[in-house]
Amino acid sequence: MPVFAFDIETIPDVELGRRIFELGGPDEGLTDKEVGYVMQARRREAAGTEFLSLEQQRIVAISVALRTRDGFKVWSLGDSGAPEAELIQRFYDGIDKYTPDLVSWNGSSFDLPVLHYRALRHGIQAPRYWEAGEEDQAFRYNNYLNRYHSRHLDLMDVLASYQARARISLQSAAMLLGLPGKLGMSGDKVWSAYLAGQIEHIRNYCETDVLNTFLVYLRFELMRGRLTRDEFAQEQVLVRDYLRAQGRPHFDEFLAAWGEVPC
Repeated sequence: MPVFAFDIETIPDVELGRRIFELGGPDEGLTDKEVGYVMQARRREAAGTEFLSLEQQRIVAISVALRTRDGFKVWSLGDSGAPEAELIQRFYDGIDKYTPDLVSWNGSSFDLPVLHYRALRHGIQAPRYWEAGEEDQAFRYNNYLNRYHSRHLDLMDVLASYQARARISLQSAAMLLGLPGKLGMSGDKVWSAYLAGQIEHIRNYCETDVLNTFLVYLRFELMRGRLTRDEFAQEQVLVRDYLRAQGRPHFDEFLAAWGEVPC
């Protein structure tokens, strides 16, 4: 079964913010940057946090680490100028093509609900993802939608035994396992990076996040006996060899920071 580790990066949906807060169009006063900060300020007043509600977040990057019987690869969907709708459609098209096991960190609470709302916004069709057994009986008791089914593995959720107080961040998990972690970037810096025109930097950061997620997944597979120690070591070699072959600076930085912590 192909494995599809994924992550998204988001910014404030300033178009929606203008409608919600009646701020007018970009020709009528506030810039997109100012609208974004208004949205965050209103959220802070209402909820005590600047973290926007999920429907107010626009996706600017989706990255995937794909493991199939033919090999391993990491990439960001679409090109750097692709509209949000194209990125989301490509994500669901990948599920239609591969029917993979999805792997995420906090995907149940964040990435997938954001994808749901934004797909709804753009009228995107994703029949394989939403299959629950009506057309394919194999999905009746194992689909992407049920929290306790295995077609989507939210590592944060499972490792915390589905207890909110037991959850840790991906950064904390990466540090625990001697993985590179965030490498100077984090989700709260994405909006500033986007405003600065650094979309490639955001996409590279998203790719390193899925690398961290995939490597935590490998350790989880070892822990639950799905991989032997030799197989686990071989999977790590596969990832290292792939990253070396790409010749991309953020992959080289990831490799340099990747420790050799024994199991």
